[in-house]
Amino acid sequence: MTQVLGLTFNAFQENMYLVYDNTGECVIFDPGCNSVAEENTLAEIIESKGLKPVRLINTHCHLDHVFGNHFVAEKYGLVLEIHKGEVPVLESVPRVCKTYGIPMMHQSPDAGRFIEAGETIEFGESKLEVLFTPGHSPASLSFYCAEAAFVIAGDVLFMQSIGRTDLPGGNMDTLLRSIREQIFPLGDDVKVFPGHGPATTVGYEKLNNPFLS
Repeated sequence: MTQVLGLTFNAFQENMYLVYDNTGECVIFDPGCNSVAEENTLAEIIESKGLKPVRLINTHCHLDHVFGNHFVAEKYGLVLEIHKGEVPVLESVPRVCKTYGIPMMHQSPDAGRFIEAGETIEFGESKLEVLFTPGHSPASLSFYCAEAAFVIAGDVLFMQSIGRTDLPGGNMDTLLRSIREQIFPLGDDVKVFPGHGPATTVGYEKLNNPFLS
């Protein structure tokens, strides 16, 4: 069975996820670790669970989701995987950090592979379907596991909220369409693992999210 372990890092309280199964292979999504202590925490948890990271993926490339890319890529010998539409966002991170006075330990490596909507991410005995869910960022991706009924949603959908759309490349209509056309059809029982805050379900958000009523 595919499992999800979330860790919350950095000043933005960003949720990163380890997705793994009984083979021990795991995908690291959105590593937000931005201090030596946070890097050590991530490494210790991976070691304690006997996991083998095999892929490094960003749902999107806002600064709080990419802080740990360098550490993960170097430590586990992985290339960064993103949608090609997120390249300008990734390239802007050092400038954004400097503008807002936010310290960043290491600059993220460039993408080593581009992910396409509709492809399948495979590792161990697990498969994740790639969903194209722009709106919060220009080319955000979500990752759906049918077997275990969950979706890694980045900053697309939160408990009773949605991702902000006032950053470059954001668009409210696009985001709402992504949620209604890509996330909601997955089914009410599907668990949503967001980039910030607690997990929720598709069904709960259909009934309780004020942005989607």
